[in-house]
Amino acid sequence: MSDLHTILVTGGAGYVGSALVPKLIAQGYKVKVIDLYMYGEDVLMPANGRLVEIKGDIRDKALLERELKGVDAVIHLACISNDPSYELDPDLGRSINYDAFIPLVEIAKACGVKRFIYASSSSVYGIKTEPQVTEDLTLEPLTDYSLYKAKCEDVLLAAATDDFVVTVIRPSTVCGYSPRLRLDLTVNILTNHAVNRGTITVFGGEQKRPNLHIEDMTDLYVMLLKQPSQTIQKQIFNAGYQNCTVREIAEIVARTLDGNVSIQVTPSNDNRSYHVCSDKIKREIGFVPKHSIEEAVLDLYKAFQAGKIPDAMDDIRYYNIKTMQTIRLK
Repeated sequence: MSDLHTILVTGGAGYVGSALVPKLIAQGYKVKVIDLYMYGEDVLMPANGRLVEIKGDIRDKALLERELKGVDAVIHLACISNDPSYELDPDLGRSINYDAFIPLVEIAKACGVKRFIYASSSSVYGIKTEPQVTEDLTLEPLTDYSLYKAKCEDVLLAAATDDFVVTVIRPSTVCGYSPRLRLDLTVNILTNHAVNRGTITVFGGEQKRPNLHIEDMTDLYVMLLKQPSQTIQKQIFNAGYQNCTVREIAEIVARTLDGNVSIQVTPSNDNRSYHVCSDKIKREIGFVPKHSIEEAVLDLYKAFQAGKIPDAMDDIRYYNIKTMQTIRLK
């Protein structure tokens, strides 16, 4: 762990955060979580004093100034996630995803935070014709969500100093089971429909999507905390694994469940398609994913069978946009 002892995870009760926090605690870190807990307040288990949960808003500068004191590293996951949720209220999306990010970085730096890891998105690339989308390609975000993800990268990279090590991760679409589950992500959507309806509807189908198992995503954040500063300072890394078309993902789901699952294809105006290359992160820090889409499907299936995902088709807590429509933050 070197000199990193206390980790602040913004959005730590979210889909990725709720799977990451237990790993950090198991590694011996003390963890602080700042989260609005929009999707429930019982996703993180008590951890014998090693976990502090703060129900709060990252737009609250006084909260940040108080809670960032004594923090060694920040893993910033909090945001209005995905394009549809963002587009419900673009002003709200900007206020959380971008406007709040600038003081968060400034206050973290002023409080002596040593390392800041930012979860950007592979969507910042837009639509690319190159066969491999690498970190050195120009960014062409198609939506405000991805535009402000890209702008946050610039803010963070410009703030780097010898004492403030910054790293940008551009994750692929994450999949698999989490205590705060999302069923509005490609693999998870298709698995839910296959299990609970016996039918998968594919919109378009030829759009390529890069995927990453949630176990690999969370392992990566732990791994980054242990890297020498010079290895990750001002680095941008794609984090993906299996690049598949949506139709191929549907076929993987149906095959993995080994049941009578039908696949129906319908037209779509969603033309986002990209093949993300993650060679750099393997070369620079040795990160190689260990889990597959098939494993994500099986993990979800087991959770369904165990009754861990009740009312999966209708409960809004599994769907970001439905929850946002109900809560409507200010």
